[in-house]
Amino acid sequence: MNYLAHLLLAGPDPEAMLGALMGDFVFGRAALAEYSVVERREILVHRQVDRYTDAHPRVVAARGLFGEGLRRYAGIALDVFYDHCLARDWARYSDEPLDAFTSRFYRYLLARLDDLPPRLQAIAPRIASHDWLGSYRDRASVDLAVTRIATRLSRNGDRLVACLEDLRTHEAAIAEGFDAFFPQLQDYTVRARSQLQDV
Repeated sequence: MNYLAHLLLAGPDPEAMLGALMGDFVFGRAALAEYSVVERREILVHRQVDRYTDAHPRVVAARGLFGEGLRRYAGIALDVFYDHCLARDWARYSDEPLDAFTSRFYRYLLARLDDLPPRLQAIAPRIASHDWLGSYRDRASVDLAVTRIATRLSRNGDRLVACLEDLRTHEAAIAEGFDAFFPQLQDYTVRARSQLQDV
């Protein structure tokens, strides 16, 4: 899952949402000690969500639609595309309008700038000023985001970009798989969080 999905799964508490976002920027168990109980819990939930997602039959099937040699990178493209599916059909998943949801989180994110892990601290102002989260409702943002991620890979960024062609070819089937998968992920996340109350 990408940023928007993790935030929705953690919401509506902004501290929990921040912890969910930090899951992509905090590594190992020792680093957890720097964060609040709520943030620690959501970092761990984030990790469980990622494992559940990677192993889910619908996601495995979606990766299988990508050409040989691309499946290793397909997960990144799928994460971004899933945020598009979520943003596009936001009203199915949240009573709070997407713009209100993202604006509320951006305010909290920027207010907590000094508390963020260094890599997140560096990009947080861009996340907010360029409305990364809300931009996913536009299909073109998927290609743009994947292309930008490819430039940050240490190698084989061209293979990630090549995933975009297969993504377009199989977009309808992948979106249908997301629609079936995401409610199951929501249920799983509630269970996972309930087991981490005393982190």
